[in-house]
Amino acid sequence: MRRRDFITLAGGTVIAWPLMAQAEEKAVPVPRIAYLGASSPASLDPRQIEQFKVGLTENGLIDGQNIRVDYLWGEGNPDRLRQHAADLAKRNLSVIVTAGPQPLRALLEAKVSSPIVFAILSDPISDGFVQSLARPGGNITGLSMIGTDLESKRLQILKEGVPGITKVMLLHDPTMGSTIGLEQAKSSASGLGLEIVVGKVADVGKLADIFAEALQQNVNGVAGLASPFINFNRKRLIDLCSQYRLPSIWEAVAYIRDGGLISYGPSFPEMYRRSAGYVARILKGTKPSDLPVEQPTRFELAVNLKTAKILGLAMPPTLLGRADEVIE
Repeated sequence: MRRRDFITLAGGTVIAWPLMAQAEEKAVPVPRIAYLGASSPASLDPRQIEQFKVGLTENGLIDGQNIRVDYLWGEGNPDRLRQHAADLAKRNLSVIVTAGPQPLRALLEAKVSSPIVFAILSDPISDGFVQSLARPGGNITGLSMIGTDLESKRLQILKEGVPGITKVMLLHDPTMGSTIGLEQAKSSASGLGLEIVVGKVADVGKLADIFAEALQQNVNGVAGLASPFINFNRKRLIDLCSQYRLPSIWEAVAYIRDGGLISYGPSFPEMYRRSAGYVARILKGTKPSDLPVEQPTRFELAVNLKTAKILGLAMPPTLLGRADEVIE
């Protein structure tokens, strides 16, 4: 072999080797993750998805590099949610992340076999999603608010903020499944000197009628129970509270930024960030059934003083002193 031919061949080999290595690297499958939301990006607190992405990054998972994440939204439409779930059941996904009972139920009805992580869920045991918090079983795990007695605490805070309230309408979404939060609120009401009226909300077209009927029953306060439907329609509900001059309390800070009076609940952005840790552990080979369901560790109290002023209310300094966020 002539020296010039050898150099050409050797050079070609040197160039070809990195290309072959790159081809092998590209052949390694990238984990595919899907997020299924019951509502829409516009109705969700933007911090929640932001913190989910932060949590992924903290665990070394970068969308577009070593993972791929698709975001699907039900837009408040149960049929659309079920269609998304059916489509996800046909895909070979590494993990599906969701929040709330409706999308989780849709995924199970579609017989999804991929691991599922719920970022937020009220009561996974009563709803039949997991066997226990310590040993979830099956292909589902995540973070739950079970045992936090949030609905009762919200009534306490509403009464503290507006002592003159005597009759509260609980906005309840009957499609949620579990009624534990509703029952907890009812049982604690008498000790607070409150009478309860339940407003069942499942149809946007009937929301105004529900408020009109509540006013006829001398309702003078509103408490929104946790629900994707209520969250998706929160601006409409808050407008109705303003129209009928009803002090209100809600589950998350997003309601207060839209004009609600008070909110108290877990930090949903923090729960989304922690859900990314579940994703990372599952990608490393841990089964969902071996990952205990965790509880929220951070809670947020928020007050909107602009709304209080419109309603002619003076918020107690003790309540404002405990608030994590005050809108002035």
